[in-house]
This record gives sequence, structure tokens and C-alpha cells, in this order.
Amino acid sequence: MTIQPSSCVAVLDDDADFAAAVARLLVRQGFEASFFTKPAALLGEMMARRFSCVVSDIQMAETDGFTLAEHLRARDPGVALVFMTAWPTTAHAVDAVRRHGGLDYLEKPLDEARLIAAVREGLAWSARKWQVEQATGAFTRREREVFDWLVKGHSNKEIAELLGISVRTVEDHRAAIVAKTRANGLAQLVALSRGEG
Repeated sequence: MTIQPSSCVAVLDDDADFAAAVARLLVRQGFEASFFTKPAALLGEMMARRFSCVVSDIQMAETDGFTLAEHLRARDPGVALVFMTAWPTTAHAVDAVRRHGGLDYLEKPLDEARLIAAVREGLAWSARKWQVEQATGAFTRREREVFDWLVKGHSNKEIAELLGISVRTVEDHRAAIVAKTRANGLAQLVALSRGEG
């Protein structure tokens, strides 16, 4: 089931004053923001509402931000993640981006302009992910595989070899993809894969 996109932002930090201050800053900038001091409370709230962007501390008493990221992604792959920390390390920065899909890694005290830019980017990223999911949600598993190779620029013959199926079968899947997305050609499929369709 695809969850509707929203402009809601969650701020998570076990320092309640800090979390509240960041949420207030975001609200003053026109965002809908709520703050949490416990990961379990945030995860519980996600049962009732969707947060398109989560700004989370990395080091908390109850759990770390990276473990939380895994739980968030399991519930909603389209949630954008922005990490923050008072104890920056290169290893954490690399983990934040490569392993956990974070859009940014912010050092405390936060640079307000960078925080706002990261949240805006996160909301836009989440909206694009939702668009792609809406358009491709009706695909079968094989259609999704063919779609993923198509938008990377592979020919029908190359896709057939990669998936171990016939070119004719790839053509059939491609026709089904076009019918389900109502795309007018490969360029539209590529745009759709980027959330631009």
C-alpha cells in the first residue's frame, strides 16, 4: 500500500529542548513539524500519520539514528532522512549517506540555512519517490525488473540476456509497462523513474 505524500517533518533528539527548538524553527519557516524524544514514540506516531522527512540525532540513549533509519525505511521506503550529531566523524558521515540513504549529515550547533535546505530537499525527494511508486505500483515483479533495466538505457536484447528470458517476453513486458503508465515512449519512462512524470 502506498502512503500519500505529505509535508510533515519529524525531529527526533533525546534532548527535548533541542528537538523542540528545531521543530519551532521549521514551523517558522512554513513546514509542518513535530518533535519526538524517543524513537519508539516516533515509530508509533507513524502508524497514524506519515512523515515525509525525519531529522534525527545519531547518538541517543535509547537507540542510534542508524538503527532507527532501518526501522523507518522498513515502514516507509519513501521517507527522507537527515542526520545530525554533536560528535561528527568521517565514518558516521559515510554511513549516513551510503548505508542509510541520508540526504545530509548536519553538525550541531545546526546551520539553520543548511537545515532548511536539507528539509526542502528531503520533502522533494520523498514526493518524487511517491510519484514513482504510484506509477509503478501495478507492475508485476518481472515488469519492475524490465522497467529498471529499460530506464538505465539497456536494449530489449540486453535485458533479455540479463534476465534470462526471450526478447519477445521483454517486448511483452515493455508493452504492459507502457500500457500501465500511459507513457509515450522511453523518454517518458526515464522521466517517470526520476519522479518527473
